[in-house]
Amino acid sequence: MFAGHVGVALAVGRADRRVNVGVFVAAALLLDIVLWLLVSLGVESVTIPADFAGTHQPGFVFPYSHGLTAAVLWSAIAAGAALLYRPARQAHKWRVALLVAGAVFSHWLLDALVHRPEMPLAGSGSPMVGLALWDTMPLALGIEAAIVAAGLALFLPGSRLPRGRSITLVLVTLVLLAFTVAGMTIAPPPPSALAMAGSSLAAIAVVCALFCWLAAPSGVPTCARSIRAAANGQE
Repeated sequence: MFAGHVGVALAVGRADRRVNVGVFVAAALLLDIVLWLLVSLGVESVTIPADFAGTHQPGFVFPYSHGLTAAVLWSAIAAGAALLYRPARQAHKWRVALLVAGAVFSHWLLDALVHRPEMPLAGSGSPMVGLALWDTMPLALGIEAAIVAAGLALFLPGSRLPRGRSITLVLVTLVLLAFTVAGMTIAPPPPSALAMAGSSLAAIAVVCALFCWLAAPSGVPTCARSIRAAANGQE
């Protein structure tokens, strides 16, 4: 659901143009950032099953990143981080915080659609949920493509990005969708969980940086400055 998460972030970006959409992309991918950091530390785990070539579905034990309770907590933490800025307009500060929290929690909702029942409601011993749409891969990928298309359709009109950056943003998003499709259909098994964690974290960092750069107006080079300016009600 990598591309799908980006699609949702683009849709959220439509709700507040003053925040660099890269902020929402990072928020929508936060649970995966936490997952791969915890896998690297040995706190959570991912296994590559023998039938990976046919299913392209690793097995996860990830209560601290992808449990429902954990997702609510990470959403609240992300909202709190947005509230650390001291804006002139109190109401707009809360709006930005709620949008960031919504982007974070959207990750859990999308993953609950596609994962098998392996996403705990609380800790590891709690009931597991997951609608397992990845067991019907064409349907799952079709839904993901629709989310990406909807995100682009919502974000681009009124974005006021230069034409070149708009085209590049579309191309980057479509490339992400292509890599997602390839990863879920023809990609070989990763060599190890650590290699999977490292490559995933690197990919997330590159994607977040790209969207921050593409959406940044002249003179606003970072997402941090963009969200601070937005929180203060600046255009």
